[in-house]
Amino acid sequence: MSKLAINSVTKSFGANTVLRSIDFECQIGEIVGLLGRNGSGKSTLLKILFGTLNADTVDVQLNSIPFDPKKNLYNRDIAYLSQDNFLPKDLKVRNIIPIYYQDGEKQNKIFYDPRIAKIVNRRIGTLSYGELRYLEVLLVLRLPQRFILLDEPFSMIEPLYQDAIKDLLLILKQNKGIILTDHYYYDVLQITDRNILIKNGQTFPISNKRELVDNGYLPRQKSSGLLDTV
Repeated sequence: MSKLAINSVTKSFGANTVLRSIDFECQIGEIVGLLGRNGSGKSTLLKILFGTLNADTVDVQLNSIPFDPKKNLYNRDIAYLSQDNFLPKDLKVRNIIPIYYQDGEKQNKIFYDPRIAKIVNRRIGTLSYGELRYLEVLLVLRLPQRFILLDEPFSMIEPLYQDAIKDLLLILKQNKGIILTDHYYYDVLQITDRNILIKNGQTFPISNKRELVDNGYLPRQKSSGLLDTV
């Protein structure tokens, strides 16, 4: 089974050390959640793994073989969904799909998704945020890369599409290793196999919400499990 092992990742911006010692792994068939306060380095870590941001030090292995994230853009082992929308607003959904998938069978898996079929003739700029995010997640998850990085797939979208994205992730994780981060921790905990909290630049394994409280990510007086914006 394919495994991505991340060890000894460090990153500083000037005098500000964001990542001090990041160590965790992700295997095909599992979803790993990365949690942490704003500024803890979650997005920075995903960009390092994808290869668009240099680390100060990084030791990544793919199936026990050294893996250089900077070469990922050429080797295409890892796909990445940023927290910013990236699709051209003036194009219709039906014109976007062939840009990502030239094979007819693969295109059909997108076109005939029940939620995409309803919006296929609409322009990207007219979609709700939930519709757009679902389309973006689907496009990235259907790519051939074995490992997928998702930055805030649930944030600020309608509950209907939060649930749709969770269902999609649970289905497609069978052939993918997925690492995701989001402030909607309740949604993250519902679908992940393992969770990692980034705190003070280091990683801490998390099994449940109580451990998020004990580690200071959630204030003790909150108990609703709803959005936490810390």
